[in-house]
Amino acid sequence: MKKVILAGGTGFIGKYFENRFNKLGYTVLIISRQREHITWDDKQGIIVALEDAEMVINLAGKSINCRYNEKNKQAIIDSRITTTKILGECILACKHPPKVWMNSSTVTIYRDADDRPMRETDGEIGTGFSVDVASKWEEEFNKFDLPNTRKIALRIAIVLGKEGGAFTPYRNLVKFGLGGKQSNGKQKISWIHIEDLFRIVHFLQNRPDLEGTFICSSTNPISNEEFMRSIRKCMGKKIGIPASKWMIELGAFVIRTESELVLKSRWVLPERLNQADFDFIYKELDSTLKDII
Repeated sequence: MKKVILAGGTGFIGKYFENRFNKLGYTVLIISRQREHITWDDKQGIIVALEDAEMVINLAGKSINCRYNEKNKQAIIDSRITTTKILGECILACKHPPKVWMNSSTVTIYRDADDRPMRETDGEIGTGFSVDVASKWEEEFNKFDLPNTRKIALRIAIVLGKEGGAFTPYRNLVKFGLGGKQSNGKQKISWIHIEDLFRIVHFLQNRPDLEGTFICSSTNPISNEEFMRSIRKCMGKKIGIPASKWMIELGAFVIRTESELVLKSRWVLPERLNQADFDFIYKELDSTLKDII
């Protein structure tokens, strides 16, 4: 029996991965806070699940789509650190541990980049709460020395797909005529189609020579202005009212989220995947939008 464990597998990415792994003939077990799955407080159940698994993928963590008050900030950090620690300890307790442990992270770990792209070899770590979250997340992951389990940290860009995720608010803005550029529109958006993200995971699973940190993003980042224009074109909307910085700040406050999610320039390139000859299916934003809209 080929077995894959999805930790935090009930969200947008997790559900997609579960479906794709099932189609490939894997048995998929999910760890989550929901009682119909293996729960995080059932460490013995987690150990049993991990025994002889091909791979465990950790996607767990409270959504960052909220206001960064002290309560939410602590929950965002704790949800990532605690689940990573539990998985590491349970893998250490296995007699036959999983062959691969992939832990998600984020390209937000890099600084606000508007001058050049960040890569694994030359990317500069930024400052601020989002960077602290990613850094502590990876630090906890890197604490574990697992001689029989290969470890990979996935620094994931904005994931685009049909069934929700980060694309939904952009689609809604365009739908209601508000799909113009945000702020000056020059901030970069690094993105990836969810199918290519799954294919990266499957690719790395089958490459025992590869480990460490990988940027999971398309090879063609795009400016916010171009991004919104492409969505409008694909949705048949000629007009999109732009939003200035103060409007975004006010709107973020009203809907209880953070303006950083729109205003920060995330400009990364997947250098290590390119070097490993990974072939993206969705290399251009236009073909991605045609698939998901």
